[in-house]
Amino acid sequence: MEWPTVFVAGAIYLLFGLITWFHAALPWWVLLPAGAYVVAWHGSLQHEVVHGHPTPWNGVNRLLIFPSLWLWLPFELYRVSHLTHHIDRNITDPNEDPESYYLTPRQWAEAPAIERGLLWAHNSFLGRMLLGPLRCVYRLFTSETKRLFSGDLVNLHAWLLHGVSVALVFAWVSGVCGLPFWQYILIFAYPGIALTLVRSFLEHRASDQIGERTAVVEAGPVMSLLFLNNNLHALHHADPGCAWFRLPARYRARKQELLEQNGGFFYAQGYLEVFARHLIWPKEHPRHPLAGNAGQAASFVPITPVVTPGAPVQPVPLSGEHRG
Repeated sequence: MEWPTVFVAGAIYLLFGLITWFHAALPWWVLLPAGAYVVAWHGSLQHEVVHGHPTPWNGVNRLLIFPSLWLWLPFELYRVSHLTHHIDRNITDPNEDPESYYLTPRQWAEAPAIERGLLWAHNSFLGRMLLGPLRCVYRLFTSETKRLFSGDLVNLHAWLLHGVSVALVFAWVSGVCGLPFWQYILIFAYPGIALTLVRSFLEHRASDQIGERTAVVEAGPVMSLLFLNNNLHALHHADPGCAWFRLPARYRARKQELLEQNGGFFYAQGYLEVFARHLIWPKEHPRHPLAGNAGQAASFVPITPVVTPGAPVQPVPLSGEHRG
């Protein structure tokens, strides 16, 4: 049992309950950031569950994050796509990595001008927060709708469970607390997804060296707690089974090694530095620069992982799409 994670889960649901129960008494400028924070924090808790935390029992772990506070993504689709993302040789490859934001050269060449403009805007910090949630939902639902109408029902069970998890949130938010569900979407879910995308905005970059594709952001206590230290992303990829509360000590012990292997892909001033560099200026071209060869670099020698009980043995095949 990893009690710090259990306590975080309790804090998330307590905070969520208080904010929604007293929503009418809170000004919007308090309600919106508090609602966004708790929804994004719940997303970080889901990430812990994907990697086998906090209990030895998968069923208990899934019950711990069953209510879908961010509404948009079935947990099972997230689990499968995220574990696929952890095949490090494929990171950022738009054909192989389900969490890649890049387009292939062909996709970029065929994209209409308005789409190219939106993709450039999406690659700025402000654009990612404003447009990112909408793009996530659009890509997921178009992909899953095509799958359904083609007769592929492999994800139907995940969507049925997701419907129940959303209904629980709806019953509490609107049925008990009297908050209209459209307001919940605008004040809690959409900005919560946007805040989650702050973390993923600079987690990875295209490089022919696999080790240089994953960043480290040294965030302050508020953002580190929000992301459950997943901002130390290069360490998470080196040791994906490590619980969030153990990451800071391991990072301090292995910092020089990590930064040498990730080519200095490092933000020492946290997300304020990310904000200052990329608020309105795109961080890079939306087209992947390696033209389909992202998974073929062989010069990276991985950091020796620390085997952690509860970590997945191997990634599972991709059956869903996740952008965030």
